Amino acid sequence: MAMMDKTRNLLEGFMEGSFKWALSRRTSFDEEYEEMGRSPSGKRKWIPELSQMANVIVGRCSQILDVSMDELQGNFDSEASDGLKKSSNYARNFLEYCCFRALALMTQIIGHPADPKFRRLTFDMMLAWEAPSAASPPSPRVDKDNTVGLDAFLRIAPAIPIIADVITCSNIFDVLANPNSGRLLFAVYEKYLVGLDRVIKKMKSQTESSLIHAIRSERGEKIIEVDGTLTSQPVLEHIGISTWPGRLTLTDHALYFEALKVVTYDKAKIYDLSADLKQIVKPELTGPWGSRLFDKAVMYRSVSVLEPIIIEFPELTGHSRRDYWLAIIREILYAHRFVRKIQMEGVDKEETLSKAVLGILRLQAIQEMFSAVPVRYESLLMFNLADQLPGGDLILEALANMIISKSLDQTNGSRSASGMYSISALAILSNLGVVSQVSSEEKLIVGDVVVGEMTDLQKVVMESRLNYKMVEEAQATVDGVKVDGIDTNLAVMKELLYPVMEIGNKLTCFAKWEDPFKSLLFCSIFSYIIFRGWIGYVVVGLLLFMAVFMLVTRFYNQGRPIDEVKVQAPPPMNAMEQLLAVQNAISQVEELVQDGNIILLKLRALLLAIPLQATDRVILILILAALSLVFLPVKLFVLMIFLEIFTRYSPSRRASTERWTRRFREWWFSIPAAPVVLERDKEDKKKR
Repeated sequence: MAMMDKTRNLLEGFMEGSFKWALSRRTSFDEEYEEMGRSPSGKRKWIPELSQMANVIVGRCSQILDVSMDELQGNFDSEASDGLKKSSNYARNFLEYCCFRALALMTQIIGHPADPKFRRLTFDMMLAWEAPSAASPPSPRVDKDNTVGLDAFLRIAPAIPIIADVITCSNIFDVLANPNSGRLLFAVYEKYLVGLDRVIKKMKSQTESSLIHAIRSERGEKIIEVDGTLTSQPVLEHIGISTWPGRLTLTDHALYFEALKVVTYDKAKIYDLSADLKQIVKPELTGPWGSRLFDKAVMYRSVSVLEPIIIEFPELTGHSRRDYWLAIIREILYAHRFVRKIQMEGVDKEETLSKAVLGILRLQAIQEMFSAVPVRYESLLMFNLADQLPGGDLILEALANMIISKSLDQTNGSRSASGMYSISALAILSNLGVVSQVSSEEKLIVGDVVVGEMTDLQKVVMESRLNYKMVEEAQATVDGVKVDGIDTNLAVMKELLYPVMEIGNKLTCFAKWEDPFKSLLFCSIFSYIIFRGWIGYVVVGLLLFMAVFMLVTRFYNQGRPIDEVKVQAPPPMNAMEQLLAVQNAISQVEELVQDGNIILLKLRALLLAIPLQATDRVILILILAALSLVFLPVKLFVLMIFLEIFTRYSPSRRASTERWTRRFREWWFSIPAAPVVLERDKEDKKKR
């Protein structure tokens, strides 16, 4: 341990000398560019393949690493594959290599997000990435008005896990970038890093009770968030009819609630998020005397608690405070589910939890920046987002494969420690002082970005985002066609079901023999099809007809908008008429449910042989049906059923059908329903 401390002190001393000397220069890009050709040390030379800005950035990286640009280029040529050294992408790949190596060294200084020079350099790396080669358009003058695009942010930002990760990087950029230009200003980027530094310091200095400290110290838990310490923002815990104010603490393993006494806090209740307890965390409604009025609470349920725990976050307007807590609790819960599913242990588990913690820190920084603007919290958290994105399971699978494969690479002594990879989340938290210092072997787990290549994780995330855009576009059309009012919705449904209703009306006409010739022709054709056993061919033909129809329609309507469905709007209804219509609809549904229950109760009575005479008839019918299935071919049995349905109202059978229908109704009405007894819980009786 003493040796590790000594090594870290030497590294920090070197960085304070070399790194600060490299970044404290106030010369412009143009002056640094001119100096490259005349530097006697050879560390600031001119590389003809690179643009002016890329040359400056590579020169700065060489000073940070304390190696010459020639040596950097030689190392890249020896470590990189042939594909990375192709002339078309050589400049950008070499720039990424230099940036990743420099960032891995720069991020070892505690508090590096607070250094304005670090913020400026990382932003300039993105600027250089957009125009890396000598053939690129002339680089703009570097000033406060420079902006970077999404592609540059996606490549450089995930190389510094505190700034972004591969899964949520695009969403973070969307929040930070100017909505009009789709570009990121340096002023906003700098404010974001300042916020990150602030939340990191807050996390390290979170106040906590001695009881929680004694409990969490066994697992080395990191406190992520604390709420309920201000009287203006209380946190209420509801268990049954009891309500207690208190302090809520979230760590990377559990949720703690300490009920507030007169002066101090009670012993903390622990809701372990890391154990397999079939836990459910979801939004909940609360209100006085058990009413459900206010959407400002989180419900926690697991096999370890007797009844659901409701944690309320009161606020005057909206429920953003609840949504924030719901998202961060779920992030820790989902991270541990992922760890258990993959059966991760040791450094792999710590790396996964570190990714979740960094995601919450980034969310806190963004929340401070845009406190007045609604933010989709779940879209900025890795495991929350993977739970929502199409193909999110594939994203987590790729993440697991990447973490495990990099651990194996480290064990086998492969190139995971070289500059071809970015730094890991666990190493970042260790360098920031958030977690205890880990050995150099444990810190060799590499990050999510590789020089000049797209990792499997990046490929899966990109494909998922493309699918998600399609889902969003489809959902936008769904939201656009929603109409208000039960009468209007019924009119729309009636119009959409018109083809089906027409087919049903035609079949009813055939069955009622309103046109004897058409009914006779229909029955003859379908009787022949059933007798010859061609029903399967008819179904296949219908499916092929639908496929051909869709194919022709697709070819004909290619590029055209979807035809609108024209619906005759019903007369407008006021609020009272709307309520009466809803009440009428509910009454009709209730009647249908009652009739269904009566049918089921009568069938139960028949099954239990309660009415003897009616039961005898049912037994006889069932025996005859069984014998028919045994001795008759299935197609003849189906033919008999078809003819019974579609010839009962033919001229020759109409009188007998009406007589048998009347007898059936009389028989059905004579069957008693099985009795029903309603039992209520003792708690319901007490409440009443």
